[in-house]
Amino acid sequence: MPRGDKDTYTEKQKRKAEHIEEGYEQRGVSKKEAESRAWATVNKDSGGGNKSGSGRESKDSHDSARTGGRKSSSSRSAADRSAAAKKGWETRRKRAAR
Repeated sequence: MPRGDKDTYTEKQKRKAEHIEEGYEQRGVSKKEAESRAWATVNKDSGGGNKSGSGRESKDSHDSARTGGRKSSSSRSAADRSAAAKKGWETRRKRAAR
């Protein structure tokens, strides 16, 4: 099978890639780049084409859809953020007193 051939993908995977591609195009990404990103996302979710073979039994994980917007806020604990806020407040208070 030549690279780029989408015959082994299910209809659901094809629809999903098309929908993701449209979203990227609406955000101003080029057609070629949007298509590439869309299929990369489908592959990440489902592990590639599921039309035949043993991989068809496994369900899509949807991991890439769940991680959006969460990574940056979860990198620091609430205690760390609170400590940083208190330190910043102290610094501003001391500088204002000078």
